[in-house]
Amino acid sequence: MKLKVFLVFICFIASQFAYAQFTPYFENYSLSKYNAGNQNWGISKAENGKIYVANNNGLLIYNGLNWKIKSLPNKTTLRSVLAVKDRIYTGSYEEFGYWDYNEKGQIIYHSLSHLLNKTKSTSEEFWQILEYNDKIVFRSFQNIYVYQNDTITRISPSSTVISCSIVNDILYVSTLNEGVFILNKQLQLTPILKNEIIKGDRIISISKYKNQLLLTTDLKGCFIIKDNDLEPANLPINQTIKKHQLNTFSQLENGNLVFGTIKNGVYITNHNGEVLYNINKENGLANNTVLSVLIEKNETIWLCLDNGLSKIDLKNNISYYNDVTGKLGAVYDVIDFEDTIFIGSNTGLYYLDQEHKLTFIEGTQGQVWDLKIIDNQLFCGHNNGTFLVEKDEVNLISNFTGGWTLKKIPDMDIYIQGTYAGLVKFEKDEDNWKANHLGKTTNPIRFLEFENKQQAWAANAYKGLNKVVFNDTYDSITQVIDYKDKGLETDYNVRVYKLKNTICFKTNDGWKKYEPLIDSIVPYSFLNEKIGQNSDVVSEASTNSIFFKNNKGIIKLDENNNAKEVLTRNYYDNRIILGYENVSRLNDSTYTLNLNDGFLVFNTNHFFSTQTPKEPSIEQIKVNNTFVTLNTNIIDIPNNGNVNITISSPLSDSHNFEYSLSTDPNKWEKVDNENLVLSNLKNGDFEVLFRATNKSGQTSEVKALKLHVLPPWYKSSLGFLLYFIAALILTGVFYFLHTRKMYKEQRRLQIELKREQQHLLREKNIENERKLVEIKNEALESEIQLKSKQLANTAIALVKKNEALLEIKKDLQINDGQFSNKLINRRLQKKIDQTIGNKDQWEIFEYNFNQVHEKFFNQLKSKHPKLSHKDLKLSAYIKMNLTTKEIAPLMNISTRGVETHRYRLKRKLNIDKDDSLTEYLHSFN
Repeated sequence: MKLKVFLVFICFIASQFAYAQFTPYFENYSLSKYNAGNQNWGISKAENGKIYVANNNGLLIYNGLNWKIKSLPNKTTLRSVLAVKDRIYTGSYEEFGYWDYNEKGQIIYHSLSHLLNKTKSTSEEFWQILEYNDKIVFRSFQNIYVYQNDTITRISPSSTVISCSIVNDILYVSTLNEGVFILNKQLQLTPILKNEIIKGDRIISISKYKNQLLLTTDLKGCFIIKDNDLEPANLPINQTIKKHQLNTFSQLENGNLVFGTIKNGVYITNHNGEVLYNINKENGLANNTVLSVLIEKNETIWLCLDNGLSKIDLKNNISYYNDVTGKLGAVYDVIDFEDTIFIGSNTGLYYLDQEHKLTFIEGTQGQVWDLKIIDNQLFCGHNNGTFLVEKDEVNLISNFTGGWTLKKIPDMDIYIQGTYAGLVKFEKDEDNWKANHLGKTTNPIRFLEFENKQQAWAANAYKGLNKVVFNDTYDSITQVIDYKDKGLETDYNVRVYKLKNTICFKTNDGWKKYEPLIDSIVPYSFLNEKIGQNSDVVSEASTNSIFFKNNKGIIKLDENNNAKEVLTRNYYDNRIILGYENVSRLNDSTYTLNLNDGFLVFNTNHFFSTQTPKEPSIEQIKVNNTFVTLNTNIIDIPNNGNVNITISSPLSDSHNFEYSLSTDPNKWEKVDNENLVLSNLKNGDFEVLFRATNKSGQTSEVKALKLHVLPPWYKSSLGFLLYFIAALILTGVFYFLHTRKMYKEQRRLQIELKREQQHLLREKNIENERKLVEIKNEALESEIQLKSKQLANTAIALVKKNEALLEIKKDLQINDGQFSNKLINRRLQKKIDQTIGNKDQWEIFEYNFNQVHEKFFNQLKSKHPKLSHKDLKLSAYIKMNLTTKEIAPLMNISTRGVETHRYRLKRKLNIDKDDSLTEYLHSFN
């Protein structure tokens, strides 16, 4: 067979041969993923997109993101399932019924077995459920039960019921030994086919096929029902399904056929029965026994297996070459050369032979880096050097190890290769290729691009970027220019590409380009904005169509700079070789993406479908772990409570969820799986916004949920009522306390007033007494003053008397001669002296003085006990403010004698020379 036919198959056009190595994209769901029983007997999809599976452990539910299991009350195995509107009908052992969701989003089981008139024990299992003319049909091996309007009608064929099929609103009942019947509107069986060929054989299905009826069996193949008889269907798949035992049959909308077998997985054929794919355990299917098949409208096939579940995606016409043996290893390059597919991997060079089996080319064991066609010859850049490939043989033409990349010098038939040891020149001499090392740089060169004939950019495999200048004959390198400090933040992990005549660099800091006018490297905003800073080239950069890989998937940039998504990440996640991603071209529209266990084939002419996520729905809401009704306009949440919101979007594919609060609607955060838990919310009204997003960055419409967080009790109506009651109580208490306080205050004021009155009265009495004392003191003072005056007058009188006596004495002395009796004269003088110095007079004066100046003499004597009588007398006179002249007659001495006596008295009193004797004596009372 021509390889071009093989390529046509790769492009997903019908072929006459089966290539088991190639499979469409499919995903396995193991027991550890859905956490239920291993066997899955039936499967159905609801209108809302949820998948329901009849599992050994019960009803398995898939919402597009997570699996849940619900068991029957009797914990028996489910054998069949059918979703019809808002009900999910299931069949089990001696039990059938339906499930639905209550107002709180909880799924509840309702048994219908009680509607049966059980006159005998049948020990039945219900293996099939169909919707027929607004009726639900349950099939066991013994009977058919028709459920309508809460009633059950039992129909008992004469032979074991093997299967039921609906074609053009006609229900066909296939039995083991009695052929095929039709169930009419009166719920009676009418035979239409009885053929010995199929007697005792298991009829899998009856379906519409090319305006005829196609009958499939498990071991005898397919037949056409014609004129109530059977004709063998001339389908190439017949022998295969006979060999591997057909177990289930379905059709795609495009007419392709799906055969699920017991022994070898599933076969997908075109409408003529020619095999397109065989997906089995050998190429990755979880299990070879297919128990049931579900066909979705978007060309998705669900397989219920004896051990697990699988989902096959046909809508984007993507296929894989999977090496399940492990000998191929990780693929680094794929190329079509002379109608043969060559595959370079880390274990060597392979090709696919005419029987489409993987064949190793001897002598190429080791790492293959690069496959390139030059001058109608296939070059293989290898870890051990560079080979020329001729059919199934190789010829080593260069022993320079590590042929990473091979580039043609513009407008010349000379090629430069980047190797482990630097740059190597390839030039053809007649029919032979010669390889010469160019010297200068011996660093590993993984990336190489020519700026012009003489200059090329070389990037080290790990660190370094240089511009290399060649001589005119390209025999050597004349100059190596380091560009580390010319616009690069770091020269680690730099990759160089020539994209549409522009030298570009992928760096750790995004895309940059070379600007010749300033001989520097500058940011390349076009690629940073168009493809993204974290993107990288994964194809030959010199072609018109360039492939990039970014966070969303594989992007194709065409010659008009239009970016088109050709693969999303889910098709290759965890299967590509990071850092060595490579898209290889097989023909004009068919490309491959290398994987760590094979390669992926895709067609860029085929419209790549990325389904926009659908608006999420709210499945359940729990407030403080209590389910609440879903149709409530607004959800009340207690203060300091928490709310758990379960969301789903079963009609979305490869999606996750984001949420935002109405307080910050532009801030979206990822929801952990499908449950959002909110706690410590402030009281008030707000909305939670939900949306689904996929790996391509597409988002769904927004679903909003209104929440009302109740205020704390102290801000609620009850709180305000309590505040009012408390205010009344406090007001009463305050009034009582105030009244009591006022009473006490009045009593206190009365007592204080009384005390104050008594105090005032006492003070008034004291004041009166004081005034009385003052009056007495004034009287005494007046009396003292009077006595003082009297004393002074007395003293003055004495002075005058003494002065008079002294005058008389003086006259007597002067006229002493005139007295005839001198004795009388002397006697008179003596009498005068006695009168002046009369002691009695002094005692009278002292007594009167003490009456005025009480305690004066006592204090003076106490302080100065050595004072004489004469000193005391002088002190008294000075105390009375008498002058020296006045004192002299009183003391019967001269004025000078008084002064002398004053001086002596001052010394006795220890008074300083400059101090006043009068003031000192006045200090005594």
